[in-house]
Amino acid sequence: MKTKKLQSRFFAFVLCLSMLLTLAVTDSLAASAVKPASTVDPMVRVLLRRLNVTDRIDLVLESPYGLTLPNKTHLHFRTGTVLSFRLRHDEMYLYYEDMSARVGDDCLLERYAVDNPDAAGFQLTNVTALYKGDLRLKVEEGKILPILSIHVEDYLQGVVPYEMSDYFPLEALKAQTVAARTYVLRKRNPDKDYDVVDTTADQVFKGYLDGYPKSLQAIRETAGVCGFFRDKLAQCYYSASNGGRTELVETVWRVKKEDYAYYASVNDPYDLENPSSSVRRLTLNKSYTNKNKDVAPYGLRMLLVDILAEDLTSRGLDIDPDSIQVVEIHSLTLNNVPDSENFKAATTISLEVTLKGRTREDDKPGPGVVITILDTNTPGAEGEVLSVSTPAPTQEPTYGPFELIDQRFQVEIPIFPLAEEAFGMDISPNYENEIWTLAEKKDGYVLEARRYGHGVGMSQRGAEWMASKYGKTYEDILLFYYPGMDLKRYEYEPVELPEASEELRATMGPALSPTPLPTLMPLSLKPEKGQWVAVVTGIADDSSLNLRAQPSLGGEILMRLYKYQRLLVLERAPEEGWVKVRTDDAEGYVMESYLSKE
Repeated sequence: MKTKKLQSRFFAFVLCLSMLLTLAVTDSLAASAVKPASTVDPMVRVLLRRLNVTDRIDLVLESPYGLTLPNKTHLHFRTGTVLSFRLRHDEMYLYYEDMSARVGDDCLLERYAVDNPDAAGFQLTNVTALYKGDLRLKVEEGKILPILSIHVEDYLQGVVPYEMSDYFPLEALKAQTVAARTYVLRKRNPDKDYDVVDTTADQVFKGYLDGYPKSLQAIRETAGVCGFFRDKLAQCYYSASNGGRTELVETVWRVKKEDYAYYASVNDPYDLENPSSSVRRLTLNKSYTNKNKDVAPYGLRMLLVDILAEDLTSRGLDIDPDSIQVVEIHSLTLNNVPDSENFKAATTISLEVTLKGRTREDDKPGPGVVITILDTNTPGAEGEVLSVSTPAPTQEPTYGPFELIDQRFQVEIPIFPLAEEAFGMDISPNYENEIWTLAEKKDGYVLEARRYGHGVGMSQRGAEWMASKYGKTYEDILLFYYPGMDLKRYEYEPVELPEASEELRATMGPALSPTPLPTLMPLSLKPEKGQWVAVVTGIADDSSLNLRAQPSLGGEILMRLYKYQRLLVLERAPEEGWVKVRTDDAEGYVMESYLSKE
């Protein structure tokens, strides 16, 4: 009897414990689950700025499209149609086979319904990616603006694999997907012609390409999930690497702090631990022998002579970096060293050094050499003596020996931009915000600079390490970088593509044609002395290089050159960075940085 009571009590205890554990797990799941949000219009508008369209855009339609002209004429184009839009006198003209039509300064190519909506879109003649959307072409300031209207989930297919590589862990890609989706939906603005551009000014967008299965899985498994703050879409900023510390929005941009209270400035050990995070290092010895290449870096000597120029000059010393030797660095410190409570990045370096210097004497050139010439070319004369003077050759300066300066110098060097440029420690070209740290070793000092980008919000390298090293979920990652943000899932209204009328669909269409490759001009010219053959390589596969009439960014654009175009470089222009080039068909100027010598 007692045994039965004990068994009964035991089973009751187990049942109660089971219920408590179930409730605890349910509460935990409910707390971390993505909550539902209201229905949203899923279409976003993207200005395709990366394509460098100016006065012409060529398209290959991978599904049926319709185009309505200003006079209400409606054109239907079948799959495989090749269209060319060209700008003439601030109006666009459409060229298709032997037909041409004036389409004005604003037109819209709209997709028609197909059996496989995933394949509905167009390609550009020099781009292999598929653009899944409608295309508006608008003339503005003498250029054609191509604006793509695309479903946000299709848009993400052209963003996620390029903002974060497909080899990243799946959970990191999911976090990137949610951040990118939230960013673009918040940026929608009906008062503008477009919501975002396809460059790093917003988010890189390159259209859809096969070969990124993990990115597509991340998009599919987080469909509709966005970040919210106070029941409104959050602003999910992110950057490549924060250097080990997250940055606040208000320290980078002029915003109201209270609007971004879901951000926090905290140490980020994940970014710091990731060996792929951006870092630059410089080692300075405590002492230098100044023999056998044991000399202080040129950048340090350059900064020292700039700061101490007046003092060195008063001692009669030369103020060239090669005339200064660092003998000993007695101390080196960073000012405003970061701490965990009141973070402030270092802004200056303090040095106490002992130097050697040397004098310089510039010898004055002596008298010129007089050359006597007998001129026998004068008719009716036996000859005339001419005297020609030539200047003396420039004399090399004379340097004194390096001598120890009997004074220690204390200098303070601004990190931004002087030290980071002189030491080659500049990582982010658009920001002066690298986090500098200092480690003192037995024989020297090691300076490190970290952070790539503005450092606000999610670190892509930090997210990668959280997922791969610590097994964190995308919710964990987003909660760490946006601690006050809620996750909700939007419901999308289905996008219904219009059906083409029977009459238009019955019209004979053009024969299907493959996507044409960009046309490269022939080059049969041979380089003469001082000339060389170069190839356009410094642009993306889906971009182009402007050939201009003058060596200037304001010069008239003659045509667009595609990747791998061969050019004969005639000469370097007086304007720095520009060269004059020629093909069999054209001649003009391009920037040399986009060329490679063949």
